[in-house]
This record gives sequence, structure tokens and C-alpha cells, in this order.
Amino acid sequence: MQKESNSIKFVDVKSLLEFVPYKWEKDITIFVSCYNEEGNIINTINTITSVLFETKFSWEIIVIDDASVDKSRELIYAYIKGHPDCDIKLMVRERNVGLAQNYIEGAFMARGRYYKLVCGDNAEQKQSLAKILSFLGKADMIIPYFVKVEGKSFMRCMFSKIYTFMTNIISGYRIKYYNGCALHLTFNIMRWHTDHLGFSFQADVITRLLDQGMSYMEISATAQERKTGASTALKLINFLSVSHFFFELLLRRFGRMYRNKKFK
Repeated sequence: MQKESNSIKFVDVKSLLEFVPYKWEKDITIFVSCYNEEGNIINTINTITSVLFETKFSWEIIVIDDASVDKSRELIYAYIKGHPDCDIKLMVRERNVGLAQNYIEGAFMARGRYYKLVCGDNAEQKQSLAKILSFLGKADMIIPYFVKVEGKSFMRCMFSKIYTFMTNIISGYRIKYYNGCALHLTFNIMRWHTDHLGFSFQADVITRLLDQGMSYMEISATAQERKTGASTALKLINFLSVSHFFFELLLRRFGRMYRNKKFK
């Protein structure tokens, strides 16, 4: 009987990582999203590699070109060919599927234990990326919040603050910023991946992981607006997507409150 009891292990969500059969080959995978970023993508990759080469981590970069119609993929191909010392892979889509779906599929392709999105618009500055990566392993989520975004319009700043405020009010959490491309455990993105394909996919992932009791650290950072091309954040489709997310988030909170009350 004693032998049997020793073989029993009570499992919670966080300890599931111990049972994952996959053997991570790298410390971290950086996923780079790319859609018509010919003016930004090479600077983005240069920023990432310059940071990674200064760390002690083993790493890879996965770039997914989301059916760009400019010269993005040709530039990336040339970069990979000219930098054989960099572990960079390029996946090219025949049709556009959106950032959220590429983010999820990048996690399933990843060989790194940790996973981070860096958008191809070169908004993430070198010092901020280095600071975020320096906290790798300190918590289940490293969530950056931007104290300064160079070149961001007043309108976008206001919408961003309102979005964060509403997400916190509805969810009951107190996160400073949800769309800062957090550093996650890859398994968590694979297991708790979002079903939202619009603007809210990062907040959906973070709130789901908070629902599961995952730990987090919030790190201050700075960013810059894209040098070329226009932002697509303030589109009608994104407002509709955000409304859908808020409704689902409210249902999840009611469900969480009911379960907590039921099992008290």
C-alpha cells in the first residue's frame, strides 16, 4: 500500500510541464511576424540577433511571412543565406491568415522552451528586448509594459489605455499592459492558445494563463512606432474583435466566480 501511495502524484495545471514528453532543444524561440514589412524586417532581425548573440541562451528565430506582396520574403531569404551562423527559419504563407494564427502555429513549430513574439515592424528596441530576456525563467510570464512609445499618436495611446482599463475591469486583474509581446513558456501557448484571431489575442492568452494561476512579472520597456508603413490597429474589424473578446472575458469571469463559490 505504501508503494502504491508513493507512485501517486497529484497534478495541478502548472505541474503538467513535468509530464510534457517533448525535449526542448533550445532555450528560446523568437517568432517574427511579417506582412509587407520590406522596409522594417531586416532591421527587426538585426535587432533580435544582436541581442541574442550577447546572451548565453541557445536560440532560434522563426519568421512567418503572411502572404506579403512586397519584397519581404526575398529580403529574408537573402539574409538567411548571408548569415549561416544564425538559426533562422522562414515559413511563407500562400494566403493571409493573420498574426494570431501565425503566433499559435509558430509555437507548435518552436524548439525553444520559451517563446516570444517580436513584430516585424521593428518597434521593439534593442535595450528593451535585452531587458525582457534577462528575466527569462523568473516567472511563467514576463509581461512588458511600455512607459514610452516614440512616435505613437495621441489617439492610439488613448485607445490603448481604454483597452487595458476595460480588460482589467472585466477580468478582475490589474495588468499594466496586455499587448507588449510577453515572454511565455512555449507549452503554455500550445496548451492555452487563443481562439481570437484579432487584436485581443495577447490579452486572451494572458488572462487565460492568469485564470490557471500562472506567475508573472511586469517589466517596464520602451518602444518606437514603425519607420515605414501604416499601423492597422484602428480598423473596424479590430473593434468588432475586441467587443467579442470582452464578452467572452466576462463569461469566463462569471464562470470563475461560480466555480470558486461552488467549491468553497
